[in-house]
Amino acid sequence: MDIKLETLIHALSQRFKTDILSADCQTIPLQGGTVGNVSLITGIAETAAGERLPYRVVLKTQKKWKRYDDPGSWRREYDLYTSDLGATFSDAFRWPTCYHAEMNAEENEFQLWLEYIDGVTGLDLTGDMYEQAALELGRYQGKLYVEQPAVLQSLTNLSHADLMKNTYLHYRSWPIVYDYIRSEDCEFPRHVLQMLIDIDEHADEILARIEKLPLVLCHRDFWVTNLIYTDGKIVLIDWDTSGWGYLGEDLASLIADEADIDHMVEYYQRCVPAYYKGFAEYADISPITDPCVYELILLMFGYRLVEGYLHTENDAEKTKHVQTLQKIYEMKTSPMQD
Repeated sequence: MDIKLETLIHALSQRFKTDILSADCQTIPLQGGTVGNVSLITGIAETAAGERLPYRVVLKTQKKWKRYDDPGSWRREYDLYTSDLGATFSDAFRWPTCYHAEMNAEENEFQLWLEYIDGVTGLDLTGDMYEQAALELGRYQGKLYVEQPAVLQSLTNLSHADLMKNTYLHYRSWPIVYDYIRSEDCEFPRHVLQMLIDIDEHADEILARIEKLPLVLCHRDFWVTNLIYTDGKIVLIDWDTSGWGYLGEDLASLIADEADIDHMVEYYQRCVPAYYKGFAEYADISPITDPCVYELILLMFGYRLVEGYLHTENDAEKTKHVQTLQKIYEMKTSPMQD
């Protein structure tokens, strides 16, 4: 990766809040793909006073690409980090600090120099951490919903409220998944198939109920690998899908996206009340008689799990997709925890 020394020194000057004169660096890939790369940059920075400071920062380079029904998503993190959205976060729920953001319009590519967060993430998160993430998400969304800070009106590149619905309808229009769950060849348990078919048959009515819920700022990729628990706080990365969505959308992702299958029902029981408790600290939720989280999970992940089942040759992966659908089925009759 080509790193400009002057850009690195500028980012480190912001990181340490002092003038950095020089720095060496080593690069370690964290993740990457055809449209973006994320690397950990480490080394020693030297100040004007001769102090030598070890550092770790993250460099994210994102190229233009197209996401279904969301053409502006490729540059959204740059737009958000260069807005005033960062001021809406709390110490307990935030994104990584950005030390430098740079857009190359000719190349349709941007760079973000970000704070490195060391913490617990992915399937290493515990039930208590899941619950705290749900609580803090509810607080954040409730606070913004009530206060409506001016920055929300100034953000021009956010995903639209119909994205979840349009994505579901797009999946449902695919014969490969729609026809499969209605075919004699389908190997899913009968009750799981009926759950998926029922959601289709009642989708218009369910979507109408969901659209009566509060419209909130959603992350829209609120799954465990984008959550980092550190020092009792929640840090949330990868904001490129964020936008307007309905209350509970992010919670559905927390519970069902690449889920901890063994604890999925328990986390559903724990996280839904925690989420609404957090939201209720700011907003009156008494009119919400039907939170629709179970329905959101099925709309967002039902066909996605069917697609995953059909497109893998790995028997263990196939089993995991079926088990996840089974756990979603079990949620319907699961009592919530106080």
